[in-house]
Amino acid sequence: MRDKLRSVAVVALGIVLLASCGSTDQVTTLKLGHALDTSHAVHKGMVYMAERLDEYSQGKMKIEIYPSGQLGSERELVELLQIGSLAMTKVSSSPLESFVPEMKVFSLPYVFRDQAHFKKVLSSDVGKSLLLSPEKVRLRGMGYYDAGSRSFYTTDKPIHSPADLKGLKIRVQKSQTSVDMIAAMGGAATPISWGELYTALQQGVVDGAENNPPSLYLSRQYEVSRYYSLDEHTYVPDILLMSLHIWNNLNPQEQAWLQQAVDESTVYQGELWQQASDEALAAIEASGVEIIYPEKEPFMEAVAEMKAAYAGTPVGEVLEAITAQQDD
Repeated sequence: MRDKLRSVAVVALGIVLLASCGSTDQVTTLKLGHALDTSHAVHKGMVYMAERLDEYSQGKMKIEIYPSGQLGSERELVELLQIGSLAMTKVSSSPLESFVPEMKVFSLPYVFRDQAHFKKVLSSDVGKSLLLSPEKVRLRGMGYYDAGSRSFYTTDKPIHSPADLKGLKIRVQKSQTSVDMIAAMGGAATPISWGELYTALQQGVVDGAENNPPSLYLSRQYEVSRYYSLDEHTYVPDILLMSLHIWNNLNPQEQAWLQQAVDESTVYQGELWQQASDEALAAIEASGVEIIYPEKEPFMEAVAEMKAAYAGTPVGEVLEAITAQQDD
């Protein structure tokens, strides 16, 4: 019943958005909704994108941004894109795996050697192919936004090795790959929505979670999570998605203006992200959170069998292509 009501709400909102989205007096307006706070580096990158698009098009194209979940949850926004009622949104690549199986590669642990390898792959043919893969479900990937690496944070017990995760309930995104990763390390994965996580940590519904420094800091979850173990198990990018229907309705010049604005915004956001990440980690540590730098090898060994199981599959082929770029 709840899913049915949610679907009705999505359709109703889509009708409203569709009625107010499009071309008026030779101005094409694209509506962009996302669930992030306006202080987030990704939101600032989107604002920059809108400014660049306005300049390139000399006012003929505009982007209206609705942050902080004003237009719905991440899943609802994706559904609005699929029916062509919303132009753009931002999603983490992990939940996208339910639409595009190849996206599982981003949720697999220790796929990337380091940040340099991660960025190299995103700009390669492999990264570009993954970005366009959602077209099969009426979504166009426009660009990657940096979301850093994800690490464990816990309320009562520090994590120095996978053995420390045994018996702990760890919040994960709605990603089966993330669930499998926690299980391989000995923990109990618990999918919980981002908006409910602070309370879940505070009340002991879960013992910990995993995310990047800015997300931990801006959500204030560090207030109830006193240990942060920088094992950096995954690099999961944010992806700027566009409704394929709306993209196809733009003329070639409009598409070129928009893509150029997107490309420049990803570079700008990456610079903001690194600064925000450094500042967040310093602030978290200053608050009294213990920052732990564990040896990564035991974590890698714990998930080796999980990764090996993808051999011979489409995901395994992508994984091999990514691994091959470590030594290029």
